[in-house]
Amino acid sequence: MIPVDKWREEARRMEFSGHSIAWWTSADPNNEKPWLLLIHGFPTSSWDWSGMWPELAQHFNLAALDMLGFGLSDKPTNIKYSIFNQADLQEALLEHFSVSEAHLFVHDYGNTVAQELLARANEKSLSFAIKSIVFLNGGLFPEQHRARPIQKLALTPLGPLLGSQMSRNKLRKAFDGIFGVNTKATDEEIDAHWSLFEEGGGKKIFHKLMQYIPERKANRERWVGALQETHIPMRLIDGGADPVSGKHMYEHYLELVPNADAILFEDIGHYPHTEAPDRVTHAFFDFHRKLGTVKP
Repeated sequence: MIPVDKWREEARRMEFSGHSIAWWTSADPNNEKPWLLLIHGFPTSSWDWSGMWPELAQHFNLAALDMLGFGLSDKPTNIKYSIFNQADLQEALLEHFSVSEAHLFVHDYGNTVAQELLARANEKSLSFAIKSIVFLNGGLFPEQHRARPIQKLALTPLGPLLGSQMSRNKLRKAFDGIFGVNTKATDEEIDAHWSLFEEGGGKKIFHKLMQYIPERKANRERWVGALQETHIPMRLIDGGADPVSGKHMYEHYLELVPNADAILFEDIGHYPHTEAPDRVTHAFFDFHRKLGTVKP
């Protein structure tokens, strides 16, 4: 992975609704590579993509940001965090680059943001054309999302207290519970994730970000419907050992999504792209070779 200090140094800034947003790109104005929008998950940041970044950048102009409330972006305490707002933010980033079409590569919370973008595309109200989507583990179907105890507690009146009690060791314990047996995060990775989580007051808004769980339930028809109604090429790459959105979600995807294209890695957990970046990169490029996005 790209060292987190170097990642911090390479962050650029844009303003969105009065808030400072950190973003990254590999784009070279002189090339004609297709654009790939990377959308991270909860509770981490776009640094998750750094292990795959160099290889992806050989074939795509990459664009990624830390969503509002995450990583190096602002973490205001006085707003309501919403998937709809985060989708607006992704549109704003691509508008910043004057991008008219892009492929998506998304994980976890980012899956739901992508589903909202997909719903807008189906309605023909999206500001750019989605050319394809590759999903990693995430709660595509609220009925299949198995929330962890810490997530359930965060949605109770104890939520603010829970956030204030978060620590690096508790993050380690939470991650150990959702990673594969042989693919746990290193101590260095946990240190980096914790520093990015804690940056700018992340503890204070932890419970606010968790509202995406009831938001998924309230918008199930729209967001699951988006998967079922689209003709945009999609692939799911799923870590089967994930207790949150592992093999059970993969099987549900095969049942509910027409002409489903899905790959299961039985021994990988919730973060396939950091646990097994080589295997995920291979599966990602296999999909894009079949599409003709990249050369065989």
